[in-house]
Amino acid sequence: MTKWIVVLAVGAALAAGAAVAAARPSAQTRGTKSAAPAALVQQLAAARAATAKYVTNLPLAKREGYQIITKMIPNMGYHYLNPKVKGFDPRRPAILVYEHQGTRWQLAALEWVYTAKPAKAPFPGAKYGAFGAGCHYADGSFVPADAQDACPQTAPGSGAKFGFWHPLLITLHVWLWYPNPTGLFASTNPLVSAYNAG
Repeated sequence: MTKWIVVLAVGAALAAGAAVAAARPSAQTRGTKSAAPAALVQQLAAARAATAKYVTNLPLAKREGYQIITKMIPNMGYHYLNPKVKGFDPRRPAILVYEHQGTRWQLAALEWVYTAKPAKAPFPGAKYGAFGAGCHYADGSFVPADAQDACPQTAPGSGAKFGFWHPLLITLHVWLWYPNPTGLFASTNPLVSAYNAG
């Protein structure tokens, strides 16, 4: 048990360093500045403190309201949404993105979604992705659809109950718990490809 705590602590420390490093501008663009913006550092620290309890404890996240909305999306993960979370608060992510292998689950990223790009970036230097309109089901199945009327009543293949439909979304990932060489705010992460098989 102690061995796993040490491994988790070392892994968390490495991820924290990688998150701040990824948020820094490159040597060519930052001039003489060597630190990430102070506001971003504070937001990341608050987010880490608030979500540390979920890092390897998906059952706790579920008990606290996070529900599966996608199965494994390659180079991203399984997405769990808390429908009670509204607005932006770095300590209360709307979505937790997990990696899964065997019996283990590992929180990798936090995510917020918007119907339009925010006028003011929630995090300094934030970059966005997009997720197409579609239907979500109780087992994490997803069916692309331009309108809710086009959603099957149950998930094709599994028969899972319909959950909700959403339009095209603007996404904001923060790879806070897994290093990402393509950047803190990148939509995908090549280092989680090992988990693509679920």
